[in-house]
Amino acid sequence: MKEEFLHYLWKYSLYDRNDLFDSDGNKIEVISPGEYNHDSGPDFFNARIRTAGTVWAGNIEIHTHASHFELHGHQNDPAYNNVILHVVAFDDRKIRNSRGEEIPAAVLRFSNELYEKYEELVNNPAQVACQDYIKGIDRLLLRQWLESLAVERLSRKAESIRKMLGETGNDWEEVFYRMLCRYFGFRVNTEPFEMLSRALPFRIIRKHSDDIFQIESLLFGAAGLLDEGLFRETLSDTYYKDLIREYRILSAKYSIRPIHGWMWKFSRLRPVNFPTIRISQLAHMLAVTGGLFSRVLEVGESSGMKMLFEVPVSDYWKDHYVFGKESRNTTKTTGQQATEMLVINAVIPVIFVYGRSRDRQDICDRALYLLETTPPEQNKILSEWDEAGLPAESAFDSQALIQLRDEYCRKRRCLECRIGGRLVRQGIKLKDEDELMLEP
Repeated sequence: MKEEFLHYLWKYSLYDRNDLFDSDGNKIEVISPGEYNHDSGPDFFNARIRTAGTVWAGNIEIHTHASHFELHGHQNDPAYNNVILHVVAFDDRKIRNSRGEEIPAAVLRFSNELYEKYEELVNNPAQVACQDYIKGIDRLLLRQWLESLAVERLSRKAESIRKMLGETGNDWEEVFYRMLCRYFGFRVNTEPFEMLSRALPFRIIRKHSDDIFQIESLLFGAAGLLDEGLFRETLSDTYYKDLIREYRILSAKYSIRPIHGWMWKFSRLRPVNFPTIRISQLAHMLAVTGGLFSRVLEVGESSGMKMLFEVPVSDYWKDHYVFGKESRNTTKTTGQQATEMLVINAVIPVIFVYGRSRDRQDICDRALYLLETTPPEQNKILSEWDEAGLPAESAFDSQALIQLRDEYCRKRRCLECRIGGRLVRQGIKLKDEDELMLEP
């Protein structure tokens, strides 16, 4: 048995409250279970219990076995001196705090059905443990849970954005540029794109925003893709030589240290996704006077975002995929799916954090509106949810479902999930039915 299960029982009073006694046989009435503590220290703060006619206020510590109190060294930690009750499944030893005072213990009695349902979920080999039950879950509960998950995912991304702000002196254009580059790699080339954004700061690109060729020379050069020997058929390629010539001048001016060109991955990619094509598209996005993020803030609709991010390549790349090797002339815009991925993963999180930092709820709402009006991603995770009967209708839903899959299902945090929590306690009367709508 895991402690987390006992935490769950205590928090939601899912135990036999008529069979709760302390070590001396005194009946315990739980007035308040306390506030769940996710950090170090006792498991629940500020609890209140009544026993032997006295009301006690303090903290609650929970273990499967009473002896684990000493196993974890709590008897030497003054932080546990205010523990008024030790809640356990097995009372195998009397324990004392650092002052030598005995802490009363209480054994939780509960329905085996609860534990069997919990075990069924956490030990289910399926990717989505509750996939056979989701269709029976209340739709309102699901909707409220998805809304919380979507904001939770945005908040998680916000942490990395705030870190970038600290590194860049609160330069929002620089931060947006880094986020854009991170997701321009589309997983396969995420790392080299991130490294490129640090090797070539946006402040340098901004000085050449009116010259696509110079931006391309800076990007290709800092990416290490102009290194001799990287492409075999460039001896007579005029465009390639012109880029090298321009980059040498600019790199000397700005002291640019390029990343290694061998880091970029070309194999197993469709040619339209080659980093050479993506870098040219990125150059066209960044060729905006005043900065791309400033333009993003002015746009409120998905259609406007499409105009900013569905960009072409330079003429050279219309009939090339790599330097020095000509191919059939084709249109190579970023495309709708790539644009939507950039909007979901880069645009919306930065707008959301910007709104919060400025205490502008209207900007935060705009970010959420963009999420709701952008089509959902299409990937393996969302296919699993679709099969389970929980399809994504928008990017808002898909981001929530990805968060649910990555942070709850994969880690089997079923008791912290509103769906899993509902299933575990299904058929058990709660002290307050409204708790079904609260996050465990």
